[in-house]
Amino acid sequence: MSVQPTYPGVYVQEIPSGVRTIIGVATSITAFIGSALKAPANQPVTINSFSDFERTFGGLWVKSMLGYAVKDFYLNGGSQAIIVRVENGATPSTINLPTIGSPLGTLVLKVASNGSWGNSLKVSVNYQTKDADSAVPDKRLFNLTVFEDIDGGVKETFLNVSTNVNDPRFVTRVLQQSSVLVRVNGVVPANRPVASVPLNPPGSGFSAIAAAGGSDGVDLTAAQYLGSEVNKTGIYALKNVDLFNLLCIPPPIRGGDTDVQVYKQAMKLCVSKRAVLLVDSPAAWEATAATAPANAIAGLGALGLNGPDSRNAALYFPRIKEADQLRDGQSDVFVPSGLIAGIMARTDTTRGVWKSPAGIDASLNGIQGLSVSLTDEENGQLNPLGINVLRNFSIVGSVVWGARTLRGADQLADDYKYIAVRRTALLIEESLYRGTQWVVFEPNDEPLWAQIRLNVGAFMHNLFRQGAFQGTTPRDAYLVKCDKETTTQNDINQGVVNILVGFAPLKPAEFVFIKIQQLTGQIDT
Repeated sequence: MSVQPTYPGVYVQEIPSGVRTIIGVATSITAFIGSALKAPANQPVTINSFSDFERTFGGLWVKSMLGYAVKDFYLNGGSQAIIVRVENGATPSTINLPTIGSPLGTLVLKVASNGSWGNSLKVSVNYQTKDADSAVPDKRLFNLTVFEDIDGGVKETFLNVSTNVNDPRFVTRVLQQSSVLVRVNGVVPANRPVASVPLNPPGSGFSAIAAAGGSDGVDLTAAQYLGSEVNKTGIYALKNVDLFNLLCIPPPIRGGDTDVQVYKQAMKLCVSKRAVLLVDSPAAWEATAATAPANAIAGLGALGLNGPDSRNAALYFPRIKEADQLRDGQSDVFVPSGLIAGIMARTDTTRGVWKSPAGIDASLNGIQGLSVSLTDEENGQLNPLGINVLRNFSIVGSVVWGARTLRGADQLADDYKYIAVRRTALLIEESLYRGTQWVVFEPNDEPLWAQIRLNVGAFMHNLFRQGAFQGTTPRDAYLVKCDKETTTQNDINQGVVNILVGFAPLKPAEFVFIKIQQLTGQIDT
């Protein structure tokens, strides 16, 4: 806005530069969905290490494949993950604390999340409150300690909580806001709970009341994974997440499969969230090693994961063998999706999202081997169909040896045949979507278009400098166009501004030909 001069002199104005830096979004935040020992159901929780998973979700569980997939993710280079716990019929543990005086009642505490893990909790009560030495102590105040009856378990202590609803330390509010272990269930009695009995010798602590009644329910079905889009449960809990890039849905049981209908709905969700679904091959494909390649060829169509949405999905075959620490290190077969997500995260960090997560550097860490060994010829049958193969080579070990989306069959000739190309496009789309929000409601004319070209062009040029595109010059690598040709007067009248962004993607060298020729001596003529 110009300054209206009123006196002779010098006026200083600060003029906006028009630069609004567009930052590239993260590319390897991985979402996992499955059953776990504990944590609230259908609530996305962000973690940054497997230790976080152990603290929040209880770690590995022999009845669930989720923990193993998360472990593989971090073992292979993963960084940030989002976990959604789903459950089928699990119930919470409860703790009944009898009260004193008249009228009698019971303060009922409910463990914060369902599962048998809550049965390990205990609660003790004492009256060593802030006014314990007063001539007239408050008979509604008490101290509450909650702990796990295991070595090194979580312990929470809440001092000077009250059964008085008008007290700032009203027990219901305190536990709701401060405890990760328990909540008050129902109405709080008028009187405080009975104090726990001191143990002998004196000073060794107090007796405690144990929780009971918690159960883990039964195995998950497709219904729990699918949840409700309206209520945002199951896979749709991820609609509450700002950003994720990869999605893994391990099967509910060992040796089982994730339901195809779950994959189909998850694939649609990934399209809307600009993410990639990592699909585990069905267990039946490798039931017999000799016929595994033929089974994969015959079974691909039966999955029904096709159409344009399959550009946002990639399938990996076969499954992997690992030592199971919950079974004394015995070898068992697990799905590879979590491991693949970790490799993608590792590749993004070292080379960039435009580098295919495959090749001799895409090693499978922490495994004992593959459930099926494939030859070059068998690999050659599966690769043209868009099935990414895991291979074992004598020197480099087990590696990812495929880089295609489920739209990557040669016969389809799709623009997004390769995972790296698709993920690069998703990076650009999501970054520009977030980085151009400022454009909305701006005056739609050449000054705005020039700012758009400046800022989008700077973002694309930065990717070009990092080696994300083909070409030796910016003109060869990308284009950004926003002017009167892309945005006509009719568009302006309708409130539309059109921005054209093009890029020349890098595609992997799948087939390397080495041509050898003998050079003979020259004949003088």
